[in-house]
Amino acid sequence: MNIVSVMAHQDDELMCLGTMLKMRNAGHSLAFVCLTDGAAGMSHAPDMPLAEAAAIREAEMGGLTADIGAAYVCLGRPDEYLYDTAELRLELTEAIRACCADVIFTHFSVDYNLDHMNTNLLVRQCAMQAALPIQKTASRPLAAPPAVFMVEPSGGFEFEPSHWVGIDDVADKKARLARYHKSQDEAFVAAFGTGIDHWIAAVAGKRGEQCGAKYAEAFLPMRSRGFVKGYSILP
Repeated sequence: MNIVSVMAHQDDELMCLGTMLKMRNAGHSLAFVCLTDGAAGMSHAPDMPLAEAAAIREAEMGGLTADIGAAYVCLGRPDEYLYDTAELRLELTEAIRACCADVIFTHFSVDYNLDHMNTNLLVRQCAMQAALPIQKTASRPLAAPPAVFMVEPSGGFEFEPSHWVGIDDVADKKARLARYHKSQDEAFVAAFGTGIDHWIAAVAGKRGEQCGAKYAEAFLPMRSRGFVKGYSILP
């Protein structure tokens, strides 16, 4: 299968990266799509020019994906100003088709950041359209809509998972890959006093307690026609 993370920002994939690594170990291919340039993520360096910030975020995500041999595309919309437009719908539909997506991970419908919530809505529309011939893009339509799973939002508000994936066997690799997001680790330390690895471990530890693992990631299927499958998908 082709497993695709469609997220608003570089580092948002950390809420499903462990599960994606397990799926890669099982022989599936990985791809990552970011909708924004991530330039507004430098809260610890507010005077940094946006173009410089975007270049740093691009390099960080590029390093992570290159490390695991995954495809990566950034649609480059301004961070914190992500809107649903006809142009963006076509670009995301094409990205989903080009990846031949069988499974998509994306944001939960309720989140603290509107870029995240708008990404959820865009995936709901574009993943469906990716399997329909009415929308014309460079790549052919998918044979069927992909399965879509939503990741845990920051803080977990209104999120009650139905699926858990234990990631004990890939937790160390996930932690190592997270270090590619050096700018976000610095932002976490400046804001909260602890790095991004502490946040990852805390969330994964909470979900692990629920399913009998040390660390786990939790998901909800996007309950829409075509996206829910009658067979097991997650490892």
